[in-house]
Amino acid sequence: MNEQVNQSLSYRPDIDGLRAIAVLAVVFYHYGIGGLSGGFVGVDIFFVISGYLITGIIQKEIERGSFTFSGFYERRIRRIFPALFAMLLATLVVGAWVLLPSDLVRLGNGTMATLLFASNVLFWRQSGYFDTSSEYNPLLHTWSLAVEEQFYIGLPVLLILLHRYATKWLKPALVVFAIVSFALCVWIQQLRPSATFFLSPFRAWELLLGGWLAVGVIPPIYGARTRLAVSAAALVMVLWALWWIKAGPAFPGWQAALPVIATAALLHAGAQGSSPVQRLLSLKPLVFVGL
Repeated sequence: MNEQVNQSLSYRPDIDGLRAIAVLAVVFYHYGIGGLSGGFVGVDIFFVISGYLITGIIQKEIERGSFTFSGFYERRIRRIFPALFAMLLATLVVGAWVLLPSDLVRLGNGTMATLLFASNVLFWRQSGYFDTSSEYNPLLHTWSLAVEEQFYIGLPVLLILLHRYATKWLKPALVVFAIVSFALCVWIQQLRPSATFFLSPFRAWELLLGGWLAVGVIPPIYGARTRLAVSAAALVMVLWALWWIKAGPAFPGWQAALPVIATAALLHAGAQGSSPVQRLLSLKPLVFVGL
């Protein structure tokens, strides 16, 4: 477990390269570039990366006895708020100039929900992500930030309780929570597709799968050839998902498992040692975009 955590805290340029793929996929999807019908799954890729890194940091600090909620959330605030406030200010300024009064009211509601990390709930109540009306929501992209921050309210509490009272159940607990979240996602997808897209209980399994890697749930991958095979197959699956998955009420559901598992495989293989795939993801242009 300690080895996994240490590796998760070490800088890995291939993770920034993977971030770049996620970011570019989402941008290209929304601009209709490159025929990436599933480019929106870049968010799912990012969820796994985030779960891997943040769980590793929390886990390591708890083991050292240095974790504090104030320190954790202070780092989150310093990392997120400057860019978030700049984006919201620019959006409000432009909105005040170009929007009708009724649209400006909706923008104000969206801004308040974003500041409270609850925009995913607001947008779920208003419309689906793939609805035509959502294309005119300038803050639609903040739903994923809300999901992350809601997840990181509960995760530290869960990890602390498990470390304090049931250390041996740490890994099984994360496995069970992820399986339950995924099962709910697949089940509710048929009934309330907008809820499974926006709400954190149905997305938690994606972040938790990254957390599995951070606490050592998945056994190491031994052998350079095996790591290369796993990495190559995972990268192909990620890229294939960007073209194969289609926008609509069938997502996330079981389809999200494809890019999520592939991303986890790339992260896990890279943690054991380098390969041509990791070196490809570590190319400077990709790392630049990821950073």
